[in-house]
Amino acid sequence: MRAAGLIGLILVFVPLHYLYRVFAYGSPFPMLFLRYAARVCGAKVEVIGTHLKRDVFFVANHVSWLDILALAGASGTAFVAKAELAEAPVVGWLASLNRTVFVKREHRMGVAEQINALKEAFVDNWSVTVFPEGTTTDGQSLLPFKTSMLSVLEPPPQGVLVQPVIVDYGPVAEWIGWIGEESGLNNAKRVLSRKGTFKVRLHYLDPFSPEDFRGRKAISHESRRRIEEALVAILGTPLRPFAHTVPPVRYEPKVEAAE
Repeated sequence: MRAAGLIGLILVFVPLHYLYRVFAYGSPFPMLFLRYAARVCGAKVEVIGTHLKRDVFFVANHVSWLDILALAGASGTAFVAKAELAEAPVVGWLASLNRTVFVKREHRMGVAEQINALKEAFVDNWSVTVFPEGTTTDGQSLLPFKTSMLSVLEPPPQGVLVQPVIVDYGPVAEWIGWIGEESGLNNAKRVLSRKGTFKVRLHYLDPFSPEDFRGRKAISHESRRRIEEALVAILGTPLRPFAHTVPPVRYEPKVEAAE
């Protein structure tokens, strides 16, 4: 039923998005689509703190593909993603609807081009989000940040602030998390087949100016320091090392009983 609901949302909001773009810039329909998609998937999103409305670069921890639905549905943010995602069927297309900035990590000569793409995303969405851990975890850990994920902030566009964000799934974090050897398809099947709803709390921390922390390494360090400190307070326990120590709960198709 949830898969059917997502297909229904695509059929409604995608045509509206393209129609809107014929007449104006900055379509609201990707944000609305992702907001309702999160609800269809069972996520009840709660926003804690105040997110900046524009000219902001959100830096967040990463637990699940649901993070994208929750964050974009709450703020309308676009995302920074690796260039390979743009070539992925369906997912790449959906990401492009929300002005995802596709970054080629190894393409140093293309930094100016990527900065321009980031500025265009700010014009359309007013905010951009990056997951500098580079992968998803179990909600109880925080991996080292990959500074290459922040290359679009070197140098930072004028007037842009950095705002750290914590995505918190509470007691279901380890179940929701896409970790270990579980495939993306199996994780999606498992999450979509889950009964009931679950809370996703988005904690927006105080923003800071990247001008005060020159260079992507300094910006990365300050973002991670703030996220780690707040995440420890939220969990009420020290973060634990993440080395796929939590066995992934895999989707298992039902086996028909032999007659």
